[in-house]
Amino acid sequence: MKQNLAVSVHDLTVAYDLKPVVWDVDLEIPVGTLTGIIGPNGAGKSTIIKAVNGMLKTLSGFVRFPLLEQQYGSKDLRKHIAYVPQSGSVDWDFPARVIDVVLMGRYAHLGWFKQPTREDKLIALHMLDWVGMGDFVERQISQLSGGQQQRVFLARALAQQADVYFMDEPLKGVDAQTEKAFIKLLKALRDDGKTIVVVHHDLQTVEDYFDYLVMVNVTVKAKGNTKEIFTKENLDNCFRAGQSAKETAV
Repeated sequence: MKQNLAVSVHDLTVAYDLKPVVWDVDLEIPVGTLTGIIGPNGAGKSTIIKAVNGMLKTLSGFVRFPLLEQQYGSKDLRKHIAYVPQSGSVDWDFPARVIDVVLMGRYAHLGWFKQPTREDKLIALHMLDWVGMGDFVERQISQLSGGQQQRVFLARALAQQADVYFMDEPLKGVDAQTEKAFIKLLKALRDDGKTIVVVHHDLQTVEDYFDYLVMVNVTVKAKGNTKEIFTKENLDNCFRAGQSAKETAV
């Protein structure tokens, strides 16, 4: 029986100033997996998940969400897909309380011009408790540490109550305790049947964190179950290093 797919990408090409950044990307991500996307700097990892989310214009190819289309039809699919950006792309000086940021995750269901209901606020508060930020509801987002800010953005994504989550290097720059807690939460989401796709930079933790893996360097170099494809040969092919990427990458 064919495996259920959360994401299906075919022949995806994205260019900046007519120079291809990712080329002919074919990708299938099974439902209910915690998937890592790895590759060298500038390989196009973030570009792929932005393009898949409709945030970038593509030169060719198409993206589908087979299981979501089967469950919900082709209309309003985006409310079932959540995105967590890189922390460096966020204006942390913007005057907003933690609760306001998390409530943004409800807008996909509310629409931009409707006020959050009591139920929406309860969902946001529950998600803040779940990520360990329940005591920071009224705090300004700019007053939080990097790890705390990432937890708030995870809570925002969770408040959307999506089925598929894309996260762009959510562990970059966070402390070890936050990273451990973050991964525990992501694994709990996966065990609940959600699909999580994470751009990741630390090769030392790949085998512990992810059950499915995509290796990218402009195009997809390898994809599949982590235990099967996380090999020296595939890593060297992806990172184009003479020495094992497992030993040289951080």
